Amino acid sequence: MMKTISAWTVVAVALLAPAAAFAQSSDAAYCSALAAKYEKYLNQNVHRGIQSQSLEARSSFEQCKAGDPTGIAGLEKALRNAGYDLPPRS
Repeated sequence: MMKTISAWTVVAVALLAPAAAFAQSSDAAYCSALAAKYEKYLNQNVHRGIQSQSLEARSSFEQCKAGDPTGIAGLEKALRNAGYDLPPRS
């Protein structure tokens, strides 16, 4: 019985691991797209003195630039609040 459970566990992990990796790479790609759009529109405005930048937005930008998708929510919020459309999420 224990060998059967262990074998099924190994099979399940082997089948689910690629899906999890794909989700992580998809999140990282989306985060990168958000950071690029943020830098193009909002970060440049800060350098021109047009708009102040929130700590949350700056932190989220740095997280996404580093490949950390935890910055997604903060960048989505900053872009939406500034009236920009979000990039497509694949």
